[in-house]
Amino acid sequence: MKIRRIAFLFIAVILSAAAAHSQNEKSATSSSSDTAKPFLGRWDLTLKAPDREYPSWLELREENGQLKAQMVGRWGNARPLPSAELSNGRLKFISPKEEEGSKVDMVFEGTLAGKILSGTTNGPDGKTWQWTGHRALALKRTSPPNWSAPIQLFNGKDLTGWHEDKPGASPGWKVENGALITPGNGPELINNSKFEDFKLHVEFNCGPESNSGVYLRGRYEVQIETDSVAEPPTHHTGGVYGFLAPTPELPRKPAEWQTYDITLIGRMVTVIQNGKTVIDNKEIPGITGGALDSHEELPGPIYLQGSEKGHVLFRSIVLTPARK
Repeated sequence: MKIRRIAFLFIAVILSAAAAHSQNEKSATSSSSDTAKPFLGRWDLTLKAPDREYPSWLELREENGQLKAQMVGRWGNARPLPSAELSNGRLKFISPKEEEGSKVDMVFEGTLAGKILSGTTNGPDGKTWQWTGHRALALKRTSPPNWSAPIQLFNGKDLTGWHEDKPGASPGWKVENGALITPGNGPELINNSKFEDFKLHVEFNCGPESNSGVYLRGRYEVQIETDSVAEPPTHHTGGVYGFLAPTPELPRKPAEWQTYDITLIGRMVTVIQNGKTVIDNKEIPGITGGALDSHEELPGPIYLQGSEKGHVLFRSIVLTPARK
């Protein structure tokens, strides 16, 4: 009887310890989740190199208790990062050297103070760069817009109302026979005015093996290309580069005039290509690499990409702004 009692007490102790361990694990998991929560979501980043600032974008989320991240760097599209971790209130994530044009991986480390993420990273130039992040706003609109009168952004004659991001660069943009022509591996062409919500009509003609794009507010690229068949659908004509694929995707038409009718309200975008809706009121999660800045809450210009190869022609660029 005494042996049975000792055995019973021994089993009770084991069960009690197991229950306590399980509870501690749950508490640790809950605590970890609570610690990560302020960091989760989308962040508009600014990387401060010695010579300039680079816009960037980061999204953090939890999957099965693990921190996951995707990032838009100084160029290109949103991509998953190989490593992201949070320890003692300090965030660390790594962007591979292959994506950064660097000899070594860029290691970002930072902390959250109030509503601002900030920290340092090792720049491709070998110097320490500072970076800051502000939470990306939802940009939700509470009512449908009222539209103002249409504005002709291109006069069909010259570059009045536009400027190149690298003045005096060669090759540069030119106007021939009433059309703007991309230089091919040259500067970007930026409109002098800034807009918030709008409807935009653009006529374009993409040469064979050529590439360009229309940046909305200077931050979100609607792609134009005839050279990216092997790339993901979000890199194809009609898509918002790296985020939204055109559905359906229309056949490529090299050297033929086509049209875009684009509506941007907050983050919600509709793209109509040649009269066919290919993106229907979808949310744009973040900026495209090559954006002018990461201040998504602010108005921005239309800009036409000239840094890619080949030649793309533009004409009849008409913007209808929403009334404020």
